[in-house]
Amino acid sequence: MAVLERVATLVRANLNDLIDRAEDPEKMLKQVILDMENQLLQVKTQVAISMADQHMLQKKHQEQQDKAAEWMKKAELAVDKSADDLARAALERYQAANELADSYARQVSDQRLQVETLKNALDKLEHKLAEARAKSDLLMAQHRRARALERASDAQLALGDTSNVAKFERLRQKVLRSEAVSDAKSALVSDDVDRRFDQLTKDDEIGRLLATLKAQRGKV
Repeated sequence: MAVLERVATLVRANLNDLIDRAEDPEKMLKQVILDMENQLLQVKTQVAISMADQHMLQKKHQEQQDKAAEWMKKAELAVDKSADDLARAALERYQAANELADSYARQVSDQRLQVETLKNALDKLEHKLAEARAKSDLLMAQHRRARALERASDAQLALGDTSNVAKFERLRQKVLRSEAVSDAKSALVSDDVDRRFDQLTKDDEIGRLLATLKAQRGKV
């Protein structure tokens, strides 16, 4: 039955895989649940129809059994009355009713198997639907976390990309060279100022020594 094939497909469906492949996981999950609900309604309808057919077949089977029993009684009465022609006719009717009863019995057996199969499919689909409803929020949360981790991993890979690392290293070296040049210039300026102050100090000291020497020599 086509309905059983659709049910089997839904029952086998892996919700996690479906969500991972879906462009819009939330929309997809809602659609899956809606499909399950629709199929559940169809299966319930089929179960009801099949059970009604089974009851009808059982009734027909019982009717033919009753007819066969009735014709057997008539055949027995005809034999008791030494009416062989009537007995033969009754036995023919008995045989026909009995064969028809056997045919209905086989149909009842097949119908019972179909009802059990549909009930089993109904139970599985109800369980799957309950699982989908119960886990829908959890599955969506898991999917969002997985996507977030995936984006974080992509970002880490981007930072770890060789070309990006090389670019960053070149920029760092340029900054370091610029800082080194600035430090050197500052050092040169500082050295020049210190040297000039040192020279002034030396000039003052030489001036004092010269004055002292002149005073000692009476050359003031």
